Amino acid sequence: MQPKSLALPAQGAQNTAFMVLAAISVSHLLNDMIQSLILAIYPMLKDTYALSFAQIGLITLVYQLTASILQPLIGLYTDHRPKPYSLSVGMGFTLCGLLLMSQAAQFHWLLLAAALVGIGSSVFHPESSRVARMASGGRHGLAQSLFQVGGNLGSSLGPLLAALVILPRGQGSIAWFSIAAMLAMAILYRVGVWYGAQRMAAAARKVHAIRSPLPRATVLRAMGILALLVFSKYFYLASLNSYYTFYLIDRFGIGIRDAQLYLFLFLFAVAAGTVLGGPVGDRIGRKRVIGISMLGVVPFALMLPYASLFWTAVLTVVIGLILASAFSAILVYATELVPGKVGMVAGLFFGFAFGMGGIGAAALGRLADHAGIGYVYQVCSFLPLLGLLTLLLPETKAGKHD
Repeated sequence: MQPKSLALPAQGAQNTAFMVLAAISVSHLLNDMIQSLILAIYPMLKDTYALSFAQIGLITLVYQLTASILQPLIGLYTDHRPKPYSLSVGMGFTLCGLLLMSQAAQFHWLLLAAALVGIGSSVFHPESSRVARMASGGRHGLAQSLFQVGGNLGSSLGPLLAALVILPRGQGSIAWFSIAAMLAMAILYRVGVWYGAQRMAAAARKVHAIRSPLPRATVLRAMGILALLVFSKYFYLASLNSYYTFYLIDRFGIGIRDAQLYLFLFLFAVAAGTVLGGPVGDRIGRKRVIGISMLGVVPFALMLPYASLFWTAVLTVVIGLILASAFSAILVYATELVPGKVGMVAGLFFGFAFGMGGIGAAALGRLADHAGIGYVYQVCSFLPLLGLLTLLLPETKAGKHD
């Protein structure tokens, strides 16, 4: 990628830099594709190492908590001391985790590999969210959706590639995907060049402090509500991301490869739904998008544990489409509540989302060991009801138009 491909004119703050958004979205695709490979090979790892569901959940917990603890701290640090080239360095940690995962011979090495991937995510997500906002030209919802859809497409490709490449050839073939990590590092280096230029341009201008349009107490209450919504969304998604293949195998008796293809359909639906959330939020308001997303999924989630194989596939696709639009809207809404703290807010919500996913995976894995995988889906079907809390969110001045 040539430097000029990421260049903006002097009035770049007023224009949407689609080349930059494309670069950061492709990087997100490669990053999350690598991460989803770990989730996708759980059945293979379970058989190879004779792991329990609780141990499977522990792998996710280590990865998610490593990312969740570090992300808000890194975001807060880079709000004050931006590091344009940290994106490429963070991807280097993901590369190391990927290579270790391909050669790990014992369970504790799997945990270390998962931790390294988590560190990579902790650097990537806050800084790349900042880049997406810088390149948005004021169309924050659209920019965040374009950034998010790359990650969701990558997540959907993981199970498909695992079924086609890794399962037939074994654990060592995970190393082949190091090419994707190195490609992402190269792209992110060029993004860092553009990012650094934008920071220098901003330093030459006077920057005025931006305050929230709402009282502090209202902001804190709204942030607490958003945190509960993220808990609901990602605890529920943990049941699908980590255990959907096991559920299909256990309940319907299908093979691992077929189960991976069903997981791909769900994750692809999530990617498709992500595209809608941001631009729709730019037009009708973040609060409405969050409410439609969180509450719209309720009837389908309640039906899922009792559906046939065909209707299970249909319902999970619908759930993915509806639920996916929430996070982009939540993230942009939160940055409107706390303006000027993009890195901290992005790190906080990405980190909390990762943490809830990890804790959910560990808790649901233990529940599955004791009560069965089917019971997990019966319990989780009630989680989307927390979407009723959306009614308590305040309106923001930027809620309908950026």
